[in-house]
Amino acid sequence: MPARHDLLLLPGLLCDGRLWRDQVAGLAGLAACQVADLTRDDTLHGMAARALAAAPPRFALAGLSMGGYVAFEILRQAPERVTRLALFDTSARPDTEEASRRRRGLMALTRTGQFRGVTPRLLPSLLHPDHVAGPLGAEVRAMADRVGRDAFLRQQLAILHRPDSRPMLPGIGVPTLVAVGEQDVLTPPELAEEMAAGIPDARLARLPGAGHLPTMERPAESTALLRDWLLG
Repeated sequence: MPARHDLLLLPGLLCDGRLWRDQVAGLAGLAACQVADLTRDDTLHGMAARALAAAPPRFALAGLSMGGYVAFEILRQAPERVTRLALFDTSARPDTEEASRRRRGLMALTRTGQFRGVTPRLLPSLLHPDHVAGPLGAEVRAMADRVGRDAFLRQQLAILHRPDSRPMLPGIGVPTLVAVGEQDVLTPPELAEEMAAGIPDARLARLPGAGHLPTMERPAESTALLRDWLLG
């Protein structure tokens, strides 16, 4: 029997445990999974510190999108506690000026009472076109509604001030998986390639037929990648 792992899972912006539901189920025989609460803090430092306080002494770590930014912060705060790293659909780069302007604009609208969560207009930036109009699109919108307005503002503020994590990539010394949806338009494959090239011996995996949320769009394939990563 392979050794059982403790696995800490970090959701993205406006995401909750539904993001990792199929991986938690699919890895049940191999990993004790814990999904961190990233809704209560407005800095990556605070998110990471809260996740670390609730986590086992040592753990494998997987983050998607904003969860990847938090994963880098966990590595800054407690690198000795992380045994493996998986980065899904994220980036080591800070916000561009254009992205920061868009983010501040969304935050301003939200503060005036115009929080709309994930609208049908935004779904094409999150999901592969095949998934936008179906039940998966409805699940993404429901997930965003559960996270809600106040957490959205906190998360956006944390993301807005994230540091450049590229300088730390060569120092990551644990087995690392970098995965990305082939059709991800928010954090496209070239950003995954950049991270994989910077992390020693990292494995890069592309998931065809997926956008920004492959753990929901291609759950079996995402789970298989994590299984191989844990067993490797």
